[in-house]
Amino acid sequence: MEKYFSLHIRWISLAALFLLASACEKEFLERAPKGQLTFDTYFETPDHAVWATNAIYQNFRSWDMCAFPWIGITDVISDDADKGSTENDALYLLEIDDFTFDATNQAFSGAWSGHYRTIFRANLAIENIPGIDMDEELRGRLVGEAKFLRAYTYFRLVQWFGELPLITTPLNEDEYFTQERRPVAEAYNLIERDLLDAIDALPEKSEYADGDLGRATKGAARGILAKLYMLKKDYVNAEKYSLEVISSNEYSLLPRYADNFLPVGEHGSESIFEIGAVAIQAAVAGPGATPFNMIQGVRGIPNLGWGFNRPSDDLVAAYEPGDPRRQATIIYVGEVLPDGLTLVEDNPEILNERYNQKAWVPAHAGLQDNGPGNLRLLRYSDILLLAAEALNENGKPADALLYLNQVRQRARGSNNFILPDITTTGQGELREIIYHERRVELAMEQQRWFDLLRWGRAEQVMTAAGKNFMPNKHELLPIPQSEIDLSGGLLQQNKGY
Repeated sequence: MEKYFSLHIRWISLAALFLLASACEKEFLERAPKGQLTFDTYFETPDHAVWATNAIYQNFRSWDMCAFPWIGITDVISDDADKGSTENDALYLLEIDDFTFDATNQAFSGAWSGHYRTIFRANLAIENIPGIDMDEELRGRLVGEAKFLRAYTYFRLVQWFGELPLITTPLNEDEYFTQERRPVAEAYNLIERDLLDAIDALPEKSEYADGDLGRATKGAARGILAKLYMLKKDYVNAEKYSLEVISSNEYSLLPRYADNFLPVGEHGSESIFEIGAVAIQAAVAGPGATPFNMIQGVRGIPNLGWGFNRPSDDLVAAYEPGDPRRQATIIYVGEVLPDGLTLVEDNPEILNERYNQKAWVPAHAGLQDNGPGNLRLLRYSDILLLAAEALNENGKPADALLYLNQVRQRARGSNNFILPDITTTGQGELREIIYHERRVELAMEQQRWFDLLRWGRAEQVMTAAGKNFMPNKHELLPIPQSEIDLSGGLLQQNKGY
């Protein structure tokens, strides 16, 4: 049986775990598994190394990693979104929206278990792949991918929960419920080491074959490292690594903003890191699909999903007049969907309904949960705005304006009457402009809450939005009560819960 930290979920067979897993590419996702594997026969061949690495990516498509737990504690918790859907559906998301939750809320236990499951798979790969007799370069790259994915997973967790159990090897049976939380600085150090190792081991995006697009790259590792340094307020290193992404010439802004979230933009020039998905030709969801599109899809006519993660009134009001990004982000009643054919009709069961257009996907095989939309996790415009922010903090406003205005110029397209270039060089004023630009550029992309936390503005913004935010408590989420119970109290709860 497979076991992993604090999660009492049993293994499915190794064949189901690894052979059904994929990295990202759709051709690979459609290949059927063959044979059965056990611990005695696993981690012996190069294929085993690839499959074990693919299994880490696969978990990002799971419910716990991309459905209610994910949107609940990224978008819904922020001022970008409300719970959405019908009034009494998924009330535990309403608790998050209103800040009336406690440590028993299932979104927290789902996110915790899903992320530690991903870490478990990464630890297996990191420990066992080096012992396989195989091409040295490929072996090093796969370990680098696993380290990147482990670092990215811990990066999410530490922002939500603060101090964490830091697990870097598969645990022995007597270690499952004996783990203690470690200081945040230790988590930062682990993430930094893994990302630096990944930068050394990984190729650039252009060096991958088309069938491997979506695997971790130097650019992705540099980008998350820049985000880590921004979190630490190490603006010198944040500038360094964001500019390395920019100067690599591996990425560019797509001419049309909305294309980032349509099939035409998948793994495009603006994509630094995204998890691939594909709908299989079946009546039920397959291992290559995700529930991400379903939970946010139009609820009613057309019947595309469940209608959660409603863009908020506050977000609607945040856009400058004429900003095309609002239309590319929000689906309104009466609107024709991006397929150019389908009109959204009013659903009387939903109050003031609107939907996240960035989660929209065209008609596809199977049911709603057979979602084929890639999970866009890091875009080039995000890095341009991080570079602008870091440069401004480092006293280089002219350089900051260069990258800020690139984002605004792409957004306005050929319409020179909207979104004028920013010219101010005052650090405080420019800081506020960059903060606002990040919001409207990255709205409904699960970035806003993390930004508010690192800016120290969660209390200010949540209070203004009328939420029941309590300072010195809600900056961190509670450790799931089930995990504290399983540890016999060894895990200590966050303050205020």
